[in-house]
Amino acid sequence: MSNAPAISESALKELVHRFYAKARRDPEIGPIFNHAVGDWDAHLEKLTDFWSSVMLTTGRYKGNPTVAHLRQKTLTPAHFERWLALFRETAAEVFAPDVAAAIIARAENIGRSLQLALFYRPKRPTALDSESHTQNRSNDYANHAIET
Repeated sequence: MSNAPAISESALKELVHRFYAKARRDPEIGPIFNHAVGDWDAHLEKLTDFWSSVMLTTGRYKGNPTVAHLRQKTLTPAHFERWLALFRETAAEVFAPDVAAAIIARAENIGRSLQLALFYRPKRPTALDSESHTQNRSNDYANHAIET
């Protein structure tokens, strides 16, 4: 039997505090966090509320992670990968493997959602695309008419 805690408020607080201690020192993502966060005590409390809301459905978190991340103009997908690598490592240190896996899965989903919001830009149709589509439909009609 593992001594790792189940999901509890105190375990989530430990996860958040350990993770951000690593993140702040990390050469890749540390500068981003250290620039963005002015009050680390308030940030850690807010992120503990976030993970409590995500994993324990407490509803304590009041905020919008997407907007918070959109403000960080220097974020790249590589930063999210590094964030997830540190998060996975920390979750595995704090929780039993099955609990860590559940938290990591949620973090990965959240990371994917944030990356879609920050980086996904679908190709917008242009006038040429419309013209080409109309031309193709005309050709299809003409070919069908010739065949019948």
